[in-house]
Amino acid sequence: MLTEKLVLKNPLLFIYKTVGGNLRKTKNNMNIKQLAFGLLTIGLISCNSTPNEKNTEETATYSDIKIVGAMKNVMWKGELGSSIDLDTISDKNGLYGLGPVSYLTGELLVNNGKSYVSKVTSDSTMTVEKTFGTSAPFFVYGNVTEWNEIDLQSDVKTIQNLEKFIDDKTTDFKRPFAFKLIGQVSSAIIHIQNLPKGTKVSSPDEAHQGQTNYNIENEDAVIIGFFSTEHKGVFTHHDSFLHMHLITKDESKMGHLDELEIKKMKLYLPKK
Repeated sequence: MLTEKLVLKNPLLFIYKTVGGNLRKTKNNMNIKQLAFGLLTIGLISCNSTPNEKNTEETATYSDIKIVGAMKNVMWKGELGSSIDLDTISDKNGLYGLGPVSYLTGELLVNNGKSYVSKVTSDSTMTVEKTFGTSAPFFVYGNVTEWNEIDLQSDVKTIQNLEKFIDDKTTDFKRPFAFKLIGQVSSAIIHIQNLPKGTKVSSPDEAHQGQTNYNIENEDAVIIGFFSTEHKGVFTHHDSFLHMHLITKDESKMGHLDELEIKKMKLYLPKK
């Protein structure tokens, strides 16, 4: 008796004809192995194309911050010598960085690939030289080529105000990161380290021997800073998330920023 039988086995469907008790493929059917391979491939593609949970974590476009040496080792262990020669930093495109000069004889600032060294000449004067031919006992630096401009709230006037404002604005940022402010300061106090030659250091008080303070009044300035909640004693002081250096627009004054009253400035944060 001639019979037809439909056999369904998921995921393959084959049509067979039984003739005289023997199972034969119809001439119109493709080779079973080829069909199986094809359907299996489709099945695998289908499985892999099932929507996966989307990774919503944003990747920051700015590079990781690099840290050499540590402030606490300079202050407490007297490690005053060079931990980095600035001219060995190869990528100077969008480079920002800051720290003291080796043996605490000045201050360093790198602003958009340009390196500045300030040194004390008197209690009211200083020199600011543009050079990479210098070194630091500790130094924090990184590359940023794209920035977002942010208006500061009217009540952001001091370093403490600024720290809180930046912290609140960057909860989803990759930390630490560089930032900058550009505009006018009503007043500021900056200092330059000027440790007497041969001085041994084993405490912050000893490290600050010779430090000279300078007042800035009603000046256009650029402030370069680095923010971190995890690097106290490394590149920020024990009571701050910020380390900042200020340079006046005419580049005649530069130093570590201790006090600030903002007149009108814009904040720049790295694009994520």
